[in-house]
Parts: sequence; C-alpha cells; structure tokens
Amino acid sequence: MNKDILAQKEADVKALTEKMEGSSSIVMVEYRGLTVKELTELRRALRAEDVDFKVYKNTTARRAAENLGYEKFAETLKGPNALAFGKDPVAPARVLAKFAKGHDKLILKTGIVDGDVVDEEMIKTLSALPNKEGMLAKFASVLNAPVVKFAMTIKALAEAKENGSAPAEEAAA
Repeated sequence: MNKDILAQKEADVKALTEKMEGSSSIVMVEYRGLTVKELTELRRALRAEDVDFKVYKNTTARRAAENLGYEKFAETLKGPNALAFGKDPVAPARVLAKFAKGHDKLILKTGIVDGDVVDEEMIKTLSALPNKEGMLAKFASVLNAPVVKFAMTIKALAEAKENGSAPAEEAAA
C-alpha cells in the first residue's frame, strides 16, 4: 500500500479516536433507505442540538473504537452506519430516537455514553431524559423547594401575628 495512503488512513483513525474520546455520547445508527431530504432534515435537527453527525468507513470507526477499548461497539460496525457525537450525554439519543419514531428506516444500533457501551434499549431510555439544562433546572427546583416552603411559612406566621391570631401551637398552650 502506498505510504501516503497509509499515513492518511492512520491520521483519519487518530482524528476519529480523538473525536470519540472528546464526546460525552456517541450513537450509531443505520440509515439505509432514508432519502436525501430525510437525511437533511435529520442533520438539521441534530445540528440544532449541537450534535455532529457523520458517516465514517467502518474500518476507520472500528479501529478508533478498538483504540479506546470499545470492542462491543466495534463489533456492531456492519452495513451503512453513521455516528452522532454529542457534548450533552442525552442529546444524540433524544434527537435520533424522536426521528426514528417517524422514520422506520432509521435504526438505532448502539452507543457510548460517558465511557459505557449501551444498547438500543438504553438509547431509547436516555432519549426520554431532558437535556443538560433541563436536568439542571429540575435539580435547582428540587433544591429551591424547601427554601420556598420555609419562606412561605415565615410569611404566614408574620401575617398571623399582625392579624392578632395566634398559631395553633401557641393557642393550645
């Protein structure tokens, strides 16, 4: 094999290895049968969630996955595959699963989420979760709830004192 071609292939594997290593999640899909219009629609939806979607040669993707120790992921690289890379652990799964519901030709295969190889079922489970900002908002509301309840209780006690009505505990004493 020509040294230039071999060097280019090694560079491609190295670049993909780095891309895989820098992503919070990767989802592999089989896109056989989708029209150009459908793929464009899918790419647009993924781009809106800051997800990179690209087709790689299976041998390149297999070597990159094996470099990172993802043998189970590498074994599924058969057929026409595309990889979706996300900084948000659930964004690729959420967008692809939603798109797959309306397009039966898009097949969710496997993925890597925070260093763990996951199957199709786990991808579907992850797709039900909100994005990172949504999760942080829910977490903040959970943390905020006791403070709000405490403030409302203090306000109610202050209003009761102003109106001259004693709280139930004081009235019983």
